[in-house]
Amino acid sequence: MKSILQDDKRCYICGNIYNLHMHHIYGGGNRRISENNGFKVWLCALHHNMSNQGVHFNREADLRLKRICQKEYEKTHTR
Repeated sequence: MKSILQDDKRCYICGNIYNLHMHHIYGGGNRRISENNGFKVWLCALHHNMSNQGVHFNREADLRLKRICQKEYEKTHTR
């Protein structure tokens, strides 16, 4: 998996190395854009979609991840 945010296969949020899911930061209709540009990270089940802390249920965590990704992308690209 190519990601602009991480090289290691561990949860981007807590560092866990077990029960990992690949998360496309911009999903749905934008999944292909995420795939092509590396807008994805590894997340443990807790931080992905298995609790209220997960980015699929916690809007604040989802937006924080999107802001981090955008900031990293804009280091080498313009709006």
